[in-house]
Amino acid sequence: MLKKVGVMLVIVVVAWVHQSIHPPPPKICGSPGGPAITAPRIKLRDGRYLAYKESGVPKESAKFKIIFVHGFDCCRHDAVIATHLPKGIIEELGLHVVSYDRSGYGESDPNPKLTAKSMALDVEELADLLGLGDKFYLVGFSMGGQTLWSSLKYIPHRLAGVALLAPVVNYWWSGLATNISKEAFQQQLPQDQWATRVAHYTPWLTYWWNTQKFFPSSSVASRKPDKFNLQDLQLITKILPLTINHTPQVRQQGEFESIHRDMMVGFGKWEFSPLDLTNPFKDNKGSVHLWQGDEDGIVSVKLQRHVAETLPWIQYHEIAGGGHLFPYAEGMVESILKALTLSQK
Repeated sequence: MLKKVGVMLVIVVVAWVHQSIHPPPPKICGSPGGPAITAPRIKLRDGRYLAYKESGVPKESAKFKIIFVHGFDCCRHDAVIATHLPKGIIEELGLHVVSYDRSGYGESDPNPKLTAKSMALDVEELADLLGLGDKFYLVGFSMGGQTLWSSLKYIPHRLAGVALLAPVVNYWWSGLATNISKEAFQQQLPQDQWATRVAHYTPWLTYWWNTQKFFPSSSVASRKPDKFNLQDLQLITKILPLTINHTPQVRQQGEFESIHRDMMVGFGKWEFSPLDLTNPFKDNKGSVHLWQGDEDGIVSVKLQRHVAETLPWIQYHEIAGGGHLFPYAEGMVESILKALTLSQK
């Protein structure tokens, strides 16, 4: 009898562990019981769909065609270069902006084979299917930076210019100075240190770590970014009312396929290091800009300076008093876009 009870307990424990570490299946948009499809979408060569949004002047008359890559826990509606730029400036510069839901976010299908490289290839295919031409500009915010670094690696011939806005740095990229990387890592909250360690060393436990109740999970994933500075706190009160209607869409296909898989790739083991990249614009017909707030509590300014110093062909812009949300500050989007586009004339 005791033996049978023991066997049953083992079965129960194994079943519980399996359920805890394996995420539920995603709720695919348009599938029975899944979220509705409300956005225009393109079908990629592997059968997945990407949802997108266009704004600005018509692409046929645009001087500059820009693809915006959203950050962590965001979606196509969070394109700061479209939402925080006066219409008059958009028309003056002749901008056509395409923002899209990265795989697993919003209404874009999840990609179970998601890698940094696949992110770049998604951008290229999006540009081709929307007829953006041989070259286009890329602007990416925060975790969206991984797509931009990958694009500089895999599709540099398609880029007219690039602007990285507070791009998240993977502490394990080769070429990073160990002392600077270690210092930046230790400046993060202990719970965020553990969340990134799990994503890097044991990615198969990422879902469990961020849903279990024994230890605090990622503060950013929990939407409790305690590392915001004064500017961030002032800006967030203006940003939240603009996001309240679409926030439920961000994770609607499942937290694992959106934010967790994002963490697994962003802090995972990359097949290349951005610090080994070479200048894609040696002919001076394009430029790469990196913008960073000097009081950013999410991404270390020291680590960002190190990246910029290692890649001297990057034009580095540091914002005094800027936090992680500095792109939303008054006049910042205009400065970012003018630096990116007008320098090409």
